[in-house]
Amino acid sequence: MKEYEIKLSDLQRILVGEVPFHFYLEVIFRVVVIYLILMVSMRLMGKRMSSQLSRNEMAAVASLAAAIGIPLMNPDRGLLPAVVIAVVIITYQVAIARRAARDKRFESMTQGAYNMLVKDGVLNIDAMILTRISRDRVFAQLRSESIPHLGLVRRLYFEAGGGFSLLKAADPKPGLSIIPDRDKHLFAGLNVPVAGEVCSNCGNPRQSGKGPAEVCNVCHSHHWEAAVVIRY
Repeated sequence: MKEYEIKLSDLQRILVGEVPFHFYLEVIFRVVVIYLILMVSMRLMGKRMSSQLSRNEMAAVASLAAAIGIPLMNPDRGLLPAVVIAVVIITYQVAIARRAARDKRFESMTQGAYNMLVKDGVLNIDAMILTRISRDRVFAQLRSESIPHLGLVRRLYFEAGGGFSLLKAADPKPGLSIIPDRDKHLFAGLNVPVAGEVCSNCGNPRQSGKGPAEVCNVCHSHHWEAAVVIRY
């Protein structure tokens, strides 16, 4: 449209647009067809499409969204291209899933791999940097699992689909508290004094007898705090 054709007082253009009224009846048919395309596509690509998505599954969903948006709103675009695109995406996705089920290496290449964020009560700083996960995000996830300190964690995995998997320690040990400072009073009566300190950055236990200038051999921090044990 030309600039002079755009007027704020033109309510018909703003609300209805420049399409004939009977196009809105056609939109009903288009919406039904697009909805069926999406439902069939999701069904054929498997149950994972309604759960947390991997990278290639997210790309498939984004491609479907881009394919259906244009014919849904533009009267000069037909529905057949959207159907063709959906068929191509479904075929590609099914082929990827079948190959990944047989080839573990191919699965890691296409679906991604897990990352270990916590190992035996110590944060894996390198994995957190690689996955761009902050300490606060890890601590928030652990708190959602009723974990008050790292000594209760054997493993915390960051899965390829973006979810977290927690394995609790069978024999908990003293660890770094992950309770926010303003709420630590909630556990004041449950803390059992223990000997030893842990790195305040990653939770690595401090080696005794190395003096106050000791540097953590995991994250190279020199800040330490008392380890805690919380019993319920």
